[in-house]
Amino acid sequence: MLDDTPLTMLQRLVRIAVLAGIAGLAIATTSYAGRGMQINSSAFSDGGKIPRMYTCQGEDISPPLAWKAVPAKTRSLALVLEDPDAPDPAAPKMTWVHWVLYDIPPDVKGLPQGVSRGTLPSGTRQGTNNWGRAGYGGPCPPVGRHRYFFRLYALDILLPNLKHPTKGTLEELMLRHILAEADLYGTYEKGR
Repeated sequence: MLDDTPLTMLQRLVRIAVLAGIAGLAIATTSYAGRGMQINSSAFSDGGKIPRMYTCQGEDISPPLAWKAVPAKTRSLALVLEDPDAPDPAAPKMTWVHWVLYDIPPDVKGLPQGVSRGTLPSGTRQGTNNWGRAGYGGPCPPVGRHRYFFRLYALDILLPNLKHPTKGTLEELMLRHILAEADLYGTYEKGR
C-alpha cells in the first residue's frame, strides 16, 4: 500500500520533476549535438590572435565571418560576440558582450568585414552590447590577453522585433529553439 502523506507526495513530485528535467536536458542536448555547423573567419584562425584593425585600437570594425552546415530546418540565425575574461583574465568577474545579432536569414552564409546596420542582411536585427549601444564593439581589454567568442546559433523560429535586446533576453527566447551552435574564438591583448 502506498503512503500518500503530503511529504511522500512532495517527494514523488520532486522525483518526477528531476526526471523530467534530466529528460528535457537530454533532448535539448541531442537536438543540436553533432550537427556539424561551423563558423570561421578569414582574418584569424580559431584560437588565434584577432588583428588590431578589428579592435578599439584599430578601426573597430567587425571581422569577416563565414559559416556552413546550417541545419535544414533553421528559420533564423543569431550571433553573439562575448568576452568571458572581463575585466581581468586572471580574475574574471563577468562576460562582456560586444555584439548581438538575431533574425539573420538562414540562407546567409556569412558577414563581410565591417558590416554595419545599413549593410546587414535584410531582416537582421541588432541587440544591445555592454556599452549600451547596438552594433559591433571590438575587443578592448583593460588588462591581459582576453578570449573573444563568436557564437552562432541556428534557431527553429524567427524571433519578433525585440527592440535591441540584451544577450540575456535573447538567450531566454532562444533557449528551447536552438538546432545547432558553432563557436569561433580569437584572442587579443592591447599593445603598448
